[in-house]
Amino acid sequence: MKAVRLKAIKSPVETFEAPIPEPGPGDVVIKQKMTGICYRDILTQDGYLPRVKLPIIPGHEISGTISAVGSEVNNFKVGDRVASLIYEPCGKCEYCLSGRENLCRDKKTFGESIEGAYAPYVKVNQRSLVKVPEGVSEEGSVIAACVTGMLYHALAIEGKLQPGQTVLITGAGGGIGAHAVVISKALGARVIAETSSEWKREKLLELGADHVVSASEDFEKSVKKITGLGVDLVLECVGIYTFSKALRSLKPGGRMVVVGNVVPDPVELPLGLIILKGNSITGSISSTRSDISQVFNLELQGKLKPIIDRTVDLDSVEDAYREIRSKKNIGRVLIRF
Repeated sequence: MKAVRLKAIKSPVETFEAPIPEPGPGDVVIKQKMTGICYRDILTQDGYLPRVKLPIIPGHEISGTISAVGSEVNNFKVGDRVASLIYEPCGKCEYCLSGRENLCRDKKTFGESIEGAYAPYVKVNQRSLVKVPEGVSEEGSVIAACVTGMLYHALAIEGKLQPGQTVLITGAGGGIGAHAVVISKALGARVIAETSSEWKREKLLELGADHVVSASEDFEKSVKKITGLGVDLVLECVGIYTFSKALRSLKPGGRMVVVGNVVPDPVELPLGLIILKGNSITGSISSTRSDISQVFNLELQGKLKPIIDRTVDLDSVEDAYREIRSKKNIGRVLIRF
């Protein structure tokens, strides 16, 4: 099969001929129609994820139809339509046993420690799998773990977002932020979208954002004008470029959930401000199988539609990386096999 691999840090990815994987006893092999490109894949290429084992097939957004099963697989069969977590949990630790497998300390991440999704066939352990209900789109199943499920976990589980509350989403024009607008609206929130790309303003309003503020201004002041005291929740998708202003956009007692860090540089924490305003800051990592099921239900209810910028083939992955780095996409870029 034709696949893509990363051989060295800060080097272009390349296509190559790889064997179709064989399942181990607890594994299945998934035949994919498409997969997603995540900014984390670009950070891996740039050397920001030091645990990556090279050479490796990048990517972690996996879904498709099971083409082969191992001898110890009981709940899945050939022909089942499935989606995978972006990692393989151990299945034994306190986190896995309590349904918080996203916190598993022994998990293996696709595209970093085990072969990833930039290939038409992927081997996946059954512990990572969720069955895809009839009626869920192919695109919806592809982005369920890394995008929509991750956002559901951040907003609903960690952020405890309630109907009628106001959320500020930084980096709202990207593949993550645009979906955050849609999911926040599905949860009944009022949405303020922040973007550094003015041409994305109208699109964000079309997606349901109630207000759009610009990264080029002191957007915390704009947020205060809109809300009075500030927002109930910030979903921080960017990191150092927006963190300080986003923190100052919170109302007293407001919450920040951090899901993105596009340039892994440290930020300054104004402890006095956090204490005086009674704010909280929470990190949110990935998604669980339960989160994936929840976003499948949102799509079936008509509350969630995947936002796809375009699709590319395997030979165009580097071109897609350049477009994403240049912020020329709104929504997810997919690879089609």
